[in-house]
Amino acid sequence: MLQRPLLPLASLFWGLQFAFLSPSLALILVSLYGATPAEVGWVLAVYNAAGFVVSLVVPAWADRRRRYLGPLLACAVLNLGLAVALAVATSLPWVTVALIVFGAPAGVGTSLIFAQLLHGGASTADLMNNRAIYSFSWVAGPPIATALIGWFGPHSVLLVIAAIALGNVALTAVMLRSSRTGTPISDPPPAATLAQTGHTRAGVSVIVVAFVLVQATNAATTAVLILYVSEGLGLPVLWAGLALSLAAGLEIPALVWLGRLAGRFSLLTLMLIGCACGIGYFVGMAFVRDVWTLLALQVLNAAFVAALSGIGMALFQQIIAGPGFATGLFGNTRRVGNILTGPLIAIAGTPWGYPGVFVACAALAALGGATIGVVGRRAARRVRQSESVG
Repeated sequence: MLQRPLLPLASLFWGLQFAFLSPSLALILVSLYGATPAEVGWVLAVYNAAGFVVSLVVPAWADRRRRYLGPLLACAVLNLGLAVALAVATSLPWVTVALIVFGAPAGVGTSLIFAQLLHGGASTADLMNNRAIYSFSWVAGPPIATALIGWFGPHSVLLVIAAIALGNVALTAVMLRSSRTGTPISDPPPAATLAQTGHTRAGVSVIVVAFVLVQATNAATTAVLILYVSEGLGLPVLWAGLALSLAAGLEIPALVWLGRLAGRFSLLTLMLIGCACGIGYFVGMAFVRDVWTLLALQVLNAAFVAALSGIGMALFQQIIAGPGFATGLFGNTRRVGNILTGPLIAIAGTPWGYPGVFVACAALAALGGATIGVVGRRAARRVRQSESVG
């Protein structure tokens, strides 16, 4: 595959880019620019809305030209520009402009990395392995970022983000140069059309909505875990952090393992197994009462998140033409899912309490998984019928 040694390293760098920026951004807005909580919410909402639009437009543009490294280089440069802009901006409105102009398009880089992998002939196992590398950066990035802020202040994180962006620029430039001067490779086979995969446009739309629901369950339960452990279970908050770290660490081997299983089982089957693990995790968390059960349940959580983030992305790339647009659309299911976390988290204020949040998430995961399964099975049936007629 083209640039095989460099693409995994690029996946790591892009993961680190956002693993440092995302957890630190709210604190940077507050500490450097005096933003109120309401202002932080509005700035992040505008930033994510711009990212939603750009993550559909830019990858689709790259798909039409079958060129991903050029836009990826532009994204790396924009990330560098964002770090500089955040460091020198003098007011919150200018920071908001910087996030829209630099940050929103720069965020497309992750979609382009995985689009380039598929364009270069990557197998599902390759995609999952690179997703595992990306996940590893999220295990290491946030604690390092928070430590830097605590020791040296918010500007230190911006310096690290700028350094990572420079590394991304260099890596992408080398890959782009090698693609132009290296030995040409034959184009990968064209992406399957909806008819070839058995899916209709309506069916794909239903799957997208189902993934939004499942993404919402992951986002909501992650958001309330610390409060649930400390207030609902009465345990030290340290155990919540340990549970989250354990799940993130286990997600990496789970991604690699699922990538290998993809050679033996269909992506749809693996996705349904992942949803079943998620349902088991949510139900277990609704009844958990001790630390050891809390930690043990993170095995199911890791398998669920690995299937959702890895198998889900591969499934989108399989049923939607254009690897860039498919990956960008998949990323947007997470953005929209985050919006739906509000009503789910609000259940904690009812008599159902925090366990009610997990029960509701189990129901949504069951609904989303069942929908994905029904639509996927019908699509497979159409393919078999067309083959028998042919």
